[in-house]
Amino acid sequence: MSAAVAGPEIILTSDRTMISDHHGKEFLGFVATGPPIGLPEKLWLWIAAPKVRVDEDGRPIVAPYGMRKIEAALIDAGFRAAIIDPDHLHRYVETARVLMLGHHDYFAYGPPSSEWWMLTGKEPLNRVMFKRLMESPAVREMKRRGVRIIAGGPAAWQWLWEPGLWERYGVDTVVEGEAEKVVVELAEKALSGEPLPSYVYVGPGDTPSIEEIPVIKAASVNGLVEIMRGCPRGCRFCSVTLRPLRFIPLDKIREEIMVNMRAGIKGVILHSEDVLLYGADGVRPRPGPLIRLHEMVTGLIGEKGDLAWSHASLAAIKYAEEKHRLVSRLMNEYILGDHRRFIGVEVGIETGSVRLAKIIMPAKSAPYPPEKWPDIVEDAFRIMHENHIVPAATLILGLPEEKPEDVIATAELLDRLRPYRSIIVPMFFVPMGALRNRDWFRKNMVRDEHIEVMLKTLHHTLYWAEDIMNKYYLKEKHHAPLRLALKLFMKYVKWKIRKVRKQLLPAAPITAYR
Repeated sequence: MSAAVAGPEIILTSDRTMISDHHGKEFLGFVATGPPIGLPEKLWLWIAAPKVRVDEDGRPIVAPYGMRKIEAALIDAGFRAAIIDPDHLHRYVETARVLMLGHHDYFAYGPPSSEWWMLTGKEPLNRVMFKRLMESPAVREMKRRGVRIIAGGPAAWQWLWEPGLWERYGVDTVVEGEAEKVVVELAEKALSGEPLPSYVYVGPGDTPSIEEIPVIKAASVNGLVEIMRGCPRGCRFCSVTLRPLRFIPLDKIREEIMVNMRAGIKGVILHSEDVLLYGADGVRPRPGPLIRLHEMVTGLIGEKGDLAWSHASLAAIKYAEEKHRLVSRLMNEYILGDHRRFIGVEVGIETGSVRLAKIIMPAKSAPYPPEKWPDIVEDAFRIMHENHIVPAATLILGLPEEKPEDVIATAELLDRLRPYRSIIVPMFFVPMGALRNRDWFRKNMVRDEHIEVMLKTLHHTLYWAEDIMNKYYLKEKHHAPLRLALKLFMKYVKWKIRKVRKQLLPAAPITAYR
């Protein structure tokens, strides 16, 4: 074993659904949130999370961005730390002293995993793969040798729902929240053999400042780079709104893009809870910061580099375009070209009900009043459709205080969104953020109006998914097998819908989308 292999005293890792580049297509990672449906598990895993290249020491060339931040914080503090691919953990059994875990959805309790699980009765792939990791010979042997295990990441809260597995896997500490500051102290205690706290919650007062957020040392999955943290909208179902808003300076963003480019990553995903609020005046987008950001990014990646936004709010899209013509300007002057023919982005519809929007997310429509929410959604979808932006949109079913008429309003909004190219995913309410003490939305709570919304979204998504694949997605020759697998899956889903539709809604079957 080389000195480099024996080097890291702190190992960071996760299961295969996380340590993957998803064929360079971030959206395919969501396939891992469901159980294998109509396809063998190995094929499902290959579609969602193929293995990535590793170096001679088993370090993945690309890794999840959040794990890269923790790795960087530890390295900056003087620790020997490295992210290691799960298939190479066995090489470090004798030398590791601390094992750190990160995940977006450890036990499939987050959306949309929990919905798939409830509807199919089968454990989603992300849960299955993480449990296999923790039960692998390498991890078991590390624990037997006294390795301290610390778990964190966006899904850290899920360990509270699995105390049996927490104890069974021997996890010493769970950290919830932004961990760049607290992880250094935990690492010191773990390496010195001191007692560790069982649970650490990083509140708003303990989050790192801009100066305390490190620059990643190695490449992130699909070139994801953070441009801001926090969100000012205060939606009650979201935990991100509990964190203070911070804008990452352009020089730090540039530095991280260069880290990715030196590793051969040709594209950039600008990450924020609302990309159009970078440098904003409250919830009002400002042209200057966004234009400077996109000038810098496109200048680095050139005409052939890929570019995407992680998230944007529908109100910001509408305001930016109607007030400044900013969406069309960014797309036409900086983003679209012969290579970049579209960009993708995640957006949140959540509900079509004005009544429910006022209760659950009163500032999501700002600077417009919540009474205008359905119109804001439709206007933003039209703007995105006209500017070759493909949204992956979420709906939340079973929100606290939801009434049948609220679900009907959502179904009516879906009818208004038919003409606009998009993927729409319904999700069951998961208690998070300010609503973390409320009850889950469970399968036995599903009513006919919920089924109608789910079927409408399926018809909408399948129709537009074919259009997206035909015009934009997976057009490269080397993606031909992946295109074929996805098309076969869509045919299976259509067959399944026809088979169960009359059973679900015998009195009011959903008409065909087209």
